[in-house]
Amino acid sequence: MSIRPPGPLQLTEPFLTFADQQLEQLNRNRCFQHLALYLSQAGDKDRPPLVLIRQLSAAERTLPPADADPELRHPAQERRWYPLRDGELILGALRADLVPAEAWDPQRDQQLRDGAAALSHALARDLECLQLRNALEQQQSQLRTMVHQLRNPLSALRTYAQLLLRRLESSSEHRPLVEGMLAEQNQLNRYVNVLDSIGQPALSGRQPEPAPLMLPPDSSAVGTSLQQQLMPLIERAKAMATLQGRPWHGPDNWPAWATESARVAATAEIVANLLENAFRYSPPGRAIGLMPLPSGLCIWDEGPPIDPDERDAIFQEGVRGRRGRDRPGTGLGLALARQLAEDDGGTLELCVEPSRLAAELPQQGNAFHLTWSEPEAPT
Repeated sequence: MSIRPPGPLQLTEPFLTFADQQLEQLNRNRCFQHLALYLSQAGDKDRPPLVLIRQLSAAERTLPPADADPELRHPAQERRWYPLRDGELILGALRADLVPAEAWDPQRDQQLRDGAAALSHALARDLECLQLRNALEQQQSQLRTMVHQLRNPLSALRTYAQLLLRRLESSSEHRPLVEGMLAEQNQLNRYVNVLDSIGQPALSGRQPEPAPLMLPPDSSAVGTSLQQQLMPLIERAKAMATLQGRPWHGPDNWPAWATESARVAATAEIVANLLENAFRYSPPGRAIGLMPLPSGLCIWDEGPPIDPDERDAIFQEGVRGRRGRDRPGTGLGLALARQLAEDDGGTLELCVEPSRLAAELPQQGNAFHLTWSEPEAPT
């Protein structure tokens, strides 16, 4: 009879089902009085070192804990133990007690060794899954706490920016900077909302839907032109260039398609990533710029061209160029930018001779050329 003794351990149901199947298979000839599976619990003085988690017995009797079982105080010829190992670590043990009429033989011993090996592997993987699950739950809890704590200072920053905007004259040259702050705060709120959804535990029995690459489309961008969407980024880039003491070259003229209602909602996300990369990795004092082109956009810098062997690899997730490995970063920006471009039917390519894209650009540098399948696609 298969007995499931209660215990504090929370192993997964698939492993427990597998353990029951293994014990049944090992005792298919009904030659064992007891087959019992124990799990090690070292380091806890209040619990026995071996905890019974499954047993298969001829009698309807639950075996006592290993340290309290009087039958285990003396060696018995009919009983053998088989350790459950994961490398050098002892995870537990398989106990086998023959019925009085049976005797040990090499074949029976080997079957138990094989069974113990299968149980060892399954138990090790099950414990790993439980550790990962606990770690994930802790991360989700920490993420939810962080998201909650982020909302208050973000709300305060928005309030301060709104108050500052009210105090500025409509003709003040500082209004675009404050309006840019409000736009960035709105963007941060969108990121926080996405983080909040990531931190929510999945419903039991339901597979989580694939996560979006970055953010859902910004509803506030619907009906606005690409020029309007990019102006806050351009103002921020201009301010960043001033702080870093480097030249900034923004667009003087916009093509017609950039001033009409934009269809591609992710373009601002792509440009934000490209500008962030340019300011982070371009050497100090080197110019950075954004130029609209007939078929798309170009974000460029006049720093040293990226090495030939890295020009494809930098678009892979987590890959960073040699020159930037001593600076903070994740290696995600270019991968995300290219994926967003391709999702919208476009391309993102690196050109180390920017003047090939437009005569007024530097002859050497790094120009990231964002294009769409048709010249009018962004509209």
